Amino acid sequence: ALSPELPQPPSHAPAPEPRQWQALPARARALFVVGTAAPMIIVLAVGGGVVFPLLARALPLDAAIGGSGMLLGAGLGLLLGAAFGLWWGAKRYRYTLWTHDSDGLAVRSGKLWRQETRVPATRVQHLDIKRGPWQRRRRLSTLVVHTAGTRHSAVTVPHLDVDDAEHLRDRLARQIDRDEF
Repeated sequence: ALSPELPQPPSHAPAPEPRQWQALPARARALFVVGTAAPMIIVLAVGGGVVFPLLARALPLDAAIGGSGMLLGAGLGLLLGAAFGLWWGAKRYRYTLWTHDSDGLAVRSGKLWRQETRVPATRVQHLDIKRGPWQRRRRLSTLVVHTAGTRHSAVTVPHLDVDDAEHLRDRLARQIDRDEF
């Protein structure tokens, strides 16, 4: 037999506000794609240029491709690196979200291996905005939230719209000031 549920005492705390996850601006997609594809292209082109000739020698392909195994391997690596990097960069862009509420900032990334970082406003030490040349050209910024803890404790929100980054920085700074008094 099931026991009846006991009534819960009324809570005087306000209900938590639902999180409204914000997507990054569409113009940030290119920076995610380039930032992911460029290293992939380099690694796979170099790897293909080294590994493919070794495989060609081990298999009876050496005579068929002659001395162009290194170029062929590098070309295949370049194509695979570009394709995989473009696909993965687009996915990284799509699954990077952020939100800000009265408690602080949260950043979510990934789909299969989702990572969600929550920074309570009480842990924020200081805030930086970084703008690289490609970001400035696209009116984007990276917000860096330095937190209490070790020297390397920081959470970044990459490729935000410039106005969003400045607004978010100012709101978090006001929360810090309010919590200090």
